[in-house]
Amino acid sequence: MTAWSFLGIAIVLEVAGTFLLKLSDGFAKWHWGVLSIICFMCCFWAFAPAIKIIPVGIAYAIWAGIGILAASAIGFLVFGERLGAFQVACIAFILAGSVGLRLTTTA
Repeated sequence: MTAWSFLGIAIVLEVAGTFLLKLSDGFAKWHWGVLSIICFMCCFWAFAPAIKIIPVGIAYAIWAGIGILAASAIGFLVFGERLGAFQVACIAFILAGSVGLRLTTTA
């Protein structure tokens, strides 16, 4: 498995953990909270081998940037959360930065 594959898995697990954390309603629904913690633990398990190869700053920026985009999309599609035009533009800049970092990193 490549470092980029591990990074992709880490991103999916982090987004899943965030989604489950929202479902936990501040841990009032503890079973969702426990699943969230498991996802976050697995996320770091997948992130660790990624940063052995990919520079940590690049990997973290891509992880966070794609996570922000995915969490925003889930917030909109699943929870009906709305963003203003300026907020969407800022998230688009984050996405552009994440893609740019990926395209310029040879690790």
